[in-house]
Amino acid sequence: MAQIVWIARHANRLDFVNPEWFNTAERRYDPPLSDDGIEQAKLLGKRLKGAGIRHIFASPFLRTVQTAHAVSDIIGVPVKVEAGLSEWLNAEWMTEKPETLPISALHSQFPNLDISYSSAVIPTYPETEETVFGRSALTAKLLAEEYPEDILLVGHGASVLGAVLGLTNNQADAEMKVNLCCLFKLVRHGEQWLIELNGDTSHLK
Repeated sequence: MAQIVWIARHANRLDFVNPEWFNTAERRYDPPLSDDGIEQAKLLGKRLKGAGIRHIFASPFLRTVQTAHAVSDIIGVPVKVEAGLSEWLNAEWMTEKPETLPISALHSQFPNLDISYSSAVIPTYPETEETVFGRSALTAKLLAEEYPEDILLVGHGASVLGAVLGLTNNQADAEMKVNLCCLFKLVRHGEQWLIELNGDTSHLK
């Protein structure tokens, strides 16, 4: 059977629903999911139930961990926190390196996390667009090689795009859209990866 890499963007985030949240937040660049985002993440999990996913990897940001954990609850696979899937550390968006919760604090909230896992790639702040795409591409390639079963990567707009472009050697559709809680399905044929789902959101209500 050909290896499948599923790649999803996190669900809707609280500061998209309530922009004022940012002004009083303790970790202003690490918003949680909104209420509808939590429901979107559950729908993503239902979509992936029975897909044969053996490993889940998620960016350390709260919104991606929440999205991945909702999927984990449904499909029964632990979540590995992978810094290589992090948000684009863009100095125009973030005045300093964003603070995320340590793995111990995340694990206390999300017990399905595999705390024995160590990230394959560590990003550095700040990043250019070229840097984030390169970092995300490297992460996807390393994980696909290290874990040759079917896997799920949960990231952000830029890291999802970078992962898809990296696996397909930039052969992906330049017009592809990476909407919230969208899903990509990449299937390996020898040394080539083909896109079978391109930013699909049909699982969302």
